[in-house]
Amino acid sequence: MGKRVLVSQLLAVNETQWAAIRASAGQLLRYGLLGLATNIAGFLVYLLVTHFGAPPAATMSFFYVIGAILGFWGNKRLTFAHQGGVLASGMRYVFAHAVGYGLNLSLLLIFVGKLGYPHQWVQGVAILVVAGYLFLAFKFFVFTNPERE
Repeated sequence: MGKRVLVSQLLAVNETQWAAIRASAGQLLRYGLLGLATNIAGFLVYLLVTHFGAPPAATMSFFYVIGAILGFWGNKRLTFAHQGGVLASGMRYVFAHAVGYGLNLSLLLIFVGKLGYPHQWVQGVAILVVAGYLFLAFKFFVFTNPERE
C-alpha cells in the first residue's frame, strides 16, 4: 500500500511539473511571437532612421522607450495573462527595462564605440540578448502572482 501512495505522489508531482513546463512554454511562445513582430518592425525603423544619419545610440534609446511602452500591455495581457495591479507591475517593468536598456546601451558603446563593429549587427544581436533577459525578468519578477502586490 505504501508503494502505491509513493508512486501516485510522484505522478502528481510530475503532472504538476509538466503543467508548469507547458505554461512556461506557452508564455515563451507568446513572448517570442509578440517580440518578433515588434522587434522586426522596430529594427527596420532603426535601420531606416540610422541610414539617414541619426546616431545609433540615440535612435536605439528613442525606440527602446517606445517599444517598452507598447510591450507592457502586450506582455501583461497576452504573454503572462497577469491579473495584478498596473502600478506595482508597471514599476517592476520600468526597473526591468532600465536594466535591459543599460545592457543594450553597453553593448552598443563597447562593441561599436570601442571595438568598431558595425552598429547594425551589434544592435541585431543586442535585441536577442536583451529579449532573453527580459523574458526571465518578466516571468520571475514583473508579472508574478498578484498576491505579492
